[in-house]
Formats: sequence, structure tokens, C-alpha cells
Amino acid sequence: MAEQTMDILAKVLEQSARVVEEKVDAQLSKLSELDEDDLDRLKERRLEALKKAQKQKQEWLSKGHGEYREISSEKDFFGEVKDTKNVVCHFYKNSTFRCKILDKHLAILAKKHVETKFIKLNAEKAPFLTERLRIKVIPTLALLLDGKTKDYVVGFADLGNTDEFSTEMLEWRLGCADVINYSGNLMEPPTVSQRSGTKFTKVEKKTIRGRGYDSDSDDDD
Repeated sequence: MAEQTMDILAKVLEQSARVVEEKVDAQLSKLSELDEDDLDRLKERRLEALKKAQKQKQEWLSKGHGEYREISSEKDFFGEVKDTKNVVCHFYKNSTFRCKILDKHLAILAKKHVETKFIKLNAEKAPFLTERLRIKVIPTLALLLDGKTKDYVVGFADLGNTDEFSTEMLEWRLGCADVINYSGNLMEPPTVSQRSGTKFTKVEKKTIRGRGYDSDSDDDD
């Protein structure tokens, strides 16, 4: 009985290998049949795609992408998010040292992810927005898609509850909200050395709207 099973398995594997081999041969044959005109057309498509990507990048840069900038008022906020697909806005206070930690990481990510606009706004100058967006913890990142708030990063809870989180950790968290083009594994955060007492919050890839945050302080010094 065992011998028969082995024979069947061997035949299945042989058939599978033959199918794969035939597919590879077909692909190679197709490539070999390409003439010079076909190759030229492929090159043209590739060049056109590169030109389109470069044009899109220039358009983003002209709208203030590619750098981490401070805006001065709530009116500026609405102007910045209008007609902009991806926006990360850092609500900060000068008295909160953790805001400066975020500043460092956001400046790096703004240069890397030009598809997204990275801005910051002093929460004390934006009472209407902080009330409307229910921002009670500083720092808070508001993550917007097509002008609508999709998600929030509140304090450092989603970043390992540590001041020493990596830029990659923040990048992963923004990727979970689809506010940047993230190429890593969204199922798990980047590997970091976890110190005693450090916890990671599993972030589901979903829209979070109008969430009321309970915090013991709105000035997380």
C-alpha cells in the first residue's frame, strides 16, 4: 500500500514538473519570437511609464510634498488638504517634548514618501480642528485620505509605547492606514529590540472615524 502511494506521488510530482516546464518553455518561446519592433514598443512603454511617474512626482513637489512643513493656521490646514490624496498632519505643542521626537521621524519620511504631504500644526492655534477631530492627546497624527480623516496615531501607543521607536516603526503604522505607499509586511511591525515593559498594539487596517480618546492629559509631557 505504501509503495502504491509513493508511485502515485511520484507521478503527480512528475506531471507538475512537466506543466511548469511547459509554461517556462512557452514564455521563452514567446520572448524569442519578439522582433525588433516588439522590443522597441516595450522600451517605449517603459519610457512612457517613467515619464508619467516623473511628471507625477513633480506635481507632488509643486504642491508642497517632499518636505515636512509647518502651517500657521486652521485656514491653511483646509487649503493644504484640499485636492490632496494623502496627508499626515502632526498636531503638536511646543511644551511637549515627544512632539520633537515625531518631528525627526516625519522629516525623514516626508522625503522618502513624496506621494504624501507631511505637515504640522500647533494645536493651541487650532481650537476648532482639535475639537472637531476630538484630539485630546498631544502629539497626535491625523491621517487623511481625499480630504477626510481616516485614522489617528495617538501618542506612541501604536509605536511600542517607547520614545525610542524607529522611523521604520512609524512608517509601518502609516502604511497600515494606507496613507503612504508601504512596501513592507503590514501584518507585523518591523523587528525591533523590545525593552522590558514595551508593548506593541496590533493595528488593524481599517478606517477609524470619530474615535473618542480617553487620556489622562492633553499635554503628554
